[in-house]
Amino acid sequence: MEKYQKILAVVDPTTEDQKALKRAIELARKTGASITAFLTIYDFSYEMTTMLSSDEREAMRQSVINDRTQWLQSLLSELDTGEIRIDCQVIWHNRPFEQIIEQVLKNGYDIVIKGTHQHDKLKSVIFTPTDWHILRKCPCPVLLVKEHLWPDNGNIVAALNIGSDEEEHNSLNEKITAEAKQLTKVMNANLHLVNSYPGTPVNIAIEIPEFNASDYNRSMFKHHENAMQEHAQAFNIAKENTHIKEGLPEDVIQSIANELDAELVILGTVGRTGLSAALIGNTAEHVIDRLNCDVLALKPDGYVSPLDVE
Repeated sequence: MEKYQKILAVVDPTTEDQKALKRAIELARKTGASITAFLTIYDFSYEMTTMLSSDEREAMRQSVINDRTQWLQSLLSELDTGEIRIDCQVIWHNRPFEQIIEQVLKNGYDIVIKGTHQHDKLKSVIFTPTDWHILRKCPCPVLLVKEHLWPDNGNIVAALNIGSDEEEHNSLNEKITAEAKQLTKVMNANLHLVNSYPGTPVNIAIEIPEFNASDYNRSMFKHHENAMQEHAQAFNIAKENTHIKEGLPEDVIQSIANELDAELVILGTVGRTGLSAALIGNTAEHVIDRLNCDVLALKPDGYVSPLDVE
């Protein structure tokens, strides 16, 4: 898969188990990609050193960078990397997501791979502000790694928004499916398409006595089924690998992913920022923390990161 030739793997300084790095190596073995193991560090005690000279402060900063670089090189030496080319990069910065996205913009990485954190007591995944910033603002695909393995002949789920007349949704559906098809070849996996549709609006059913809810549901299902079959046929995907269910997208995607024990869910994210992101969020953000498998988030074509000043 020529697409993923440059991988940016985000290193987590708080753990020895580098899920993102291991997943990056696994992917690079199959694609021949090169990897940059990328670590941002910042020591807040540095803020307390204003009484030192600028040379002393710089020496202190460089000492921390050197220490972390040695740690990262030692960590890489213990991994089975084979012939894969892995570069190390350690950068001093207190806002990791800005540096991650800057690296993508500057060096043209094809994918960012980042591990997620699990809450020990709750056994649920915790998403940090860095995760959300990267999901919303990174222009290239972002793979968030969880604990699930990538077995041979596993299942990949492409979450679509079928049945919409909006061109943005249709082109994103095509992008998600094309990306999913490529990954099924790389990972020797089976591809499933999933789509949800809304149920009968309760207020209409109550306010209009002659409204037939079951007819409405049937026609809604038929509309989405026809749109899904048309889309699946265009990508040569069998009907039995398409799933259409009534309900909220986040519920339907989670349900199908669990049912198939999926190793990866691929979905689109519109990348809202500012107030609209805080108030609305999007399907990607609602579903990601509920899945127990890896998630690959894609942006629509033409997306420009708010951090891309050029």
